[in-house]
Amino acid sequence: MSDSQGEASLFDRVGGHATFVALVDAFYAGVAGDPELRALYPEADLGPANERLRMFLEQYWGGPHSYSELRGHPRLRIRHAPYAVTPDQRDRWLRHMNAALDSLDLPAAEADEFRDYVTRAASFMVNSFA
Repeated sequence: MSDSQGEASLFDRVGGHATFVALVDAFYAGVAGDPELRALYPEADLGPANERLRMFLEQYWGGPHSYSELRGHPRLRIRHAPYAVTPDQRDRWLRHMNAALDSLDLPAAEADEFRDYVTRAASFMVNSFA
């Protein structure tokens, strides 16, 4: 897929679906081993959360629109509002996401763009300072 200026999307530049599967699988492997962060995920199986995050990230970065087709508008703040997301949990989330990104050996420009986005997005989700 390409953007409105005809350039390849980040989704395509980093290898498409397979790359996002690897990224999200590595991320949730980290989450599974982090009891304090894992507590934010109410489902016993992280599989559904894995699928939702993968679809969201694929769509955000120019891939298929499966997330919106299945779940509607992302509405990230609203979807995360029921959970007390603290600065510590944000930092834990980012630690696992950055480790997952490191595991992929992405081109530097794309990795930097991705890190910038997830850092801003994770900070936006913080809703509790208790």
